Amino acid sequence: MFTGIVTDVGTVLALEHAGDLRARIGTGYDVAGIDIGASIACEGVCLTVVALGRTPQNWFDVQISAETLSKTTLGGWTVGTRVNLERALKVGDELGGHIVSGHVDGVAEVVGLRHEGDSLRVTFRAPEALAKFIAPKGSVALNGTSLTVNEVAGCEFGVNLIPHTQEVTTWNAVALGQPINLEIDTLARYVARLQEWA
Repeated sequence: MFTGIVTDVGTVLALEHAGDLRARIGTGYDVAGIDIGASIACEGVCLTVVALGRTPQNWFDVQISAETLSKTTLGGWTVGTRVNLERALKVGDELGGHIVSGHVDGVAEVVGLRHEGDSLRVTFRAPEALAKFIAPKGSVALNGTSLTVNEVAGCEFGVNLIPHTQEVTTWNAVALGQPINLEIDTLARYVARLQEWA
């Protein structure tokens, strides 16, 4: 489990297609404190660490299945791609965002960008099947970042990115038409399921 609070921005150092996709990600994390088999959210996708190293910088390797590639933006990674990272939540950690599983539900698209004061208002178009789970003032995880929904109109919804969020994540390079990993709020998923049985 994660919180959607990005704690590092890594860089894709290498990609290898051999059965699954294997990616090497450079990180500011101290890899001495990461175990093989640990979960790290990479652009909001929970991935398992399969190797670690420190030459010439700290890095970890993950394997990405065909299923994950088909449901996320990770198939578009190239060497040099910047990646939002978050280590798994530990008991006793502050829950600063919301409960995030790292299981991406689908891919949204950036359809609007507008400056509002120092913040950036970003409008996304969600897949139709997921739009019903997104509510004003609710939470979503976008590329692994916990964000509050400002407004919803059909399949489109907007969020505000404050300067701090832009500075410490990959959101400082957001662009129109960009595909974005979308994870809906877990609570919304269960409420909708319960309503089906009501």
